[in-house]
Amino acid sequence: MSPKKRTAINPPKLNPPGGEYSYAVSARGFLFIAGQTASSPEGKLVGEGDAGAQTRQVFENIGRVLEGAGASFSDVVEFTTYLVGVESVGPFLEARRELFPSLYPEGDYPTNTLINIESLAGSKALVEIKTVAVLPESD
Repeated sequence: MSPKKRTAINPPKLNPPGGEYSYAVSARGFLFIAGQTASSPEGKLVGEGDAGAQTRQVFENIGRVLEGAGASFSDVVEFTTYLVGVESVGPFLEARRELFPSLYPEGDYPTNTLINIESLAGSKALVEIKTVAVLPESD
């Protein structure tokens, strides 16, 4: 029997996924993280109406998923960012400017595609970020 080609990852530091999906899947040295929104570990939306506060929570959630997979922000190669409304862009960029110096002290940022949309599954979330990382080699 061949080794498993992919592994689902649902870190205990996050509320269980709210549907039929996993927070992340590792496959062939890559980690694919489902779009994270600004949910607290208890599953409540953080920062309703505040894209900056939601951005900070989203990155906290991404960090929890990375940690649960044995990775860190230095392993991230790509973000895909979904923002609700053009008015969310400024607060998102400001929050990212605050966060990135500690997440990426060398200034070697991952790629990022930013997409402006009308809504996120009809919720009050304003920010969702999907992430791809390269898993650290294990000894």
